[in-house]
Amino acid sequence: MPHIPEPRTLRELRASGHIHRTVKAEIRENLLARLRSGEPRFQGIVGFDDTVLPQLERALLAGHDLVLLGERGQGKTRLIRTVAGLLDEWTPVVDGCEINDHPYAPSCVRCRRLAGELGEELPVSWRHRDERYGEKLATPDTSVGDLIGDVDPIKIAEGRTLGDPETVHYGLVPRSNRGVFSVNELPDLAERIQVALLNVLEERDIQVRGYNLRLPLDLLLIASANPEDYTNRGRIITPLKDRFGAEIRTHYPLSIETELSLIRQEADLGHVGADLPDHLIETIARFTRLVRESTAVDSRSGVSARFSIAAAETAAASAVRRAALTGEERAVARVADLPGIVHTLRGKVEFEVSEEGRETEVLAHLLRRAVAETFRGTLGGMDLSALLEKFSQGAQVESGPLVPASELLRRIGPVSGLAKIMERLGIGDESPGHAAAALEFAMEGLYLLRRLSKDEVGGGAVYRT
Repeated sequence: MPHIPEPRTLRELRASGHIHRTVKAEIRENLLARLRSGEPRFQGIVGFDDTVLPQLERALLAGHDLVLLGERGQGKTRLIRTVAGLLDEWTPVVDGCEINDHPYAPSCVRCRRLAGELGEELPVSWRHRDERYGEKLATPDTSVGDLIGDVDPIKIAEGRTLGDPETVHYGLVPRSNRGVFSVNELPDLAERIQVALLNVLEERDIQVRGYNLRLPLDLLLIASANPEDYTNRGRIITPLKDRFGAEIRTHYPLSIETELSLIRQEADLGHVGADLPDHLIETIARFTRLVRESTAVDSRSGVSARFSIAAAETAAASAVRRAALTGEERAVARVADLPGIVHTLRGKVEFEVSEEGRETEVLAHLLRRAVAETFRGTLGGMDLSALLEKFSQGAQVESGPLVPASELLRRIGPVSGLAKIMERLGIGDESPGHAAAALEFAMEGLYLLRRLSKDEVGGGAVYRT
């Protein structure tokens, strides 16, 4: 359990020497401290070090509310959530306050009344930074009441008068007071609802119906948006765009190395329960990049990072399924497990209208290209004559997603130089599953380079000369 600070009253808080800072001041000073010490600033963010993060850091140091602009699956929400990690670990609030008033400067009607009645004995509680983050996915049915607040009929039914400000039920924005609030996919918020955020961004207060409320909100507002919505359809009203201090463009991984790091970090292979060799992770990374670059795919929609993550997990799941059906002791993914990801991932890609009906064919072709590129980068130029000799005199090797590793190795037979093949692929494990994965990848690469032939048979493949 984290250690909660001890002061429990306003008097004790003052005696402790606590200094009240605004949210943006907290973030600024904590960010500067991490910059000076070299500590990680944004945990789990991959591929933005030289592009997005410097812009984000400048915006936070300047105290700006901001918009992250990017296609789906570029890590916008993940990045926004890490900003809350720059807040102080604990902050004091007036005990029981719905909008997290600071004990030094209570602003809501209830807290001002309590401060007047109790003085230095005003009760204090503490909120962890994890509790100081609020988020709303913008949808067309979002109301002003959801974001800002509305009259609470239950409180009125309890006997309070309609003019009593304490009958107000606060929305998500004021409940995130003294924290970070995120509006995801802001362009999807109805324009008349966007107007409700104008005061939040400029005057830093809120208005609820006809009540004479002036609550000085202390928060950092971050929004995300898709560039197609934001620039082409113009769904963010001009006055609201003007009030954001910074607009930061995100992007997909710029290099194959970054794509690999992302897959390794995000794919939950341990939960799936199978080994996914490095050459297959690289193949999936290259496949993802080829899909993004393909003219058959709608580039405005983008290809999410979740595409490669799901591909890795699906390939691993195929190996687990094979192990369960055939009694293999250890599940190790092979090239034979990759074709199954095409049908699984088809729904994650938006194709051009001209490609209607060819979606599976396009993805299968790009997957073959990815395997060939990975083969050239790992085993290209290597002497594989010992493996090719196995196919001399009309020999054939049948493989497939349900052929266990031991059976595949038996069909191929001993191969001179197998250890070197595995070494080139970065495989240090000499188990049958990894040996079969290396040999099957080599056979597939030789087929794609037209040094072997392959026949598709009943969901499997037969390699021959």
